[in-house]
Amino acid sequence: MDIVHVTVTDFEGTKHTLDGLAGWRLMEVIRDYGLPIKAECGGACACATCHVYVSPEWFSKLIPANSEETMMMDDAMAVEDTSRLSCQIILSPELEGLEVTLAPNP
Repeated sequence: MDIVHVTVTDFEGTKHTLDGLAGWRLMEVIRDYGLPIKAECGGACACATCHVYVSPEWFSKLIPANSEETMMMDDAMAVEDTSRLSCQIILSPELEGLEVTLAPNP
């Protein structure tokens, strides 16, 4: 399996470089590193508590959100143009260096 490095900025502005396996959901990697992401539904795209902001230079490189994710974003707080649910971002070698910021959670 390929290792994919991602940078996650937390609520205090601290950047964390995380190693994830290709094929894993970004949410799983963030959660497994112990960063403060709720991910209440465990990746089922049934909540919006794994909301992240994708750096603009990376946003267009992601597979576009499906209708289920788009509907869930209606429940997210502080949605921006580059908002995504991290449970719907599947790591791949093409995402080496991906940068995201944790979005506020209620």
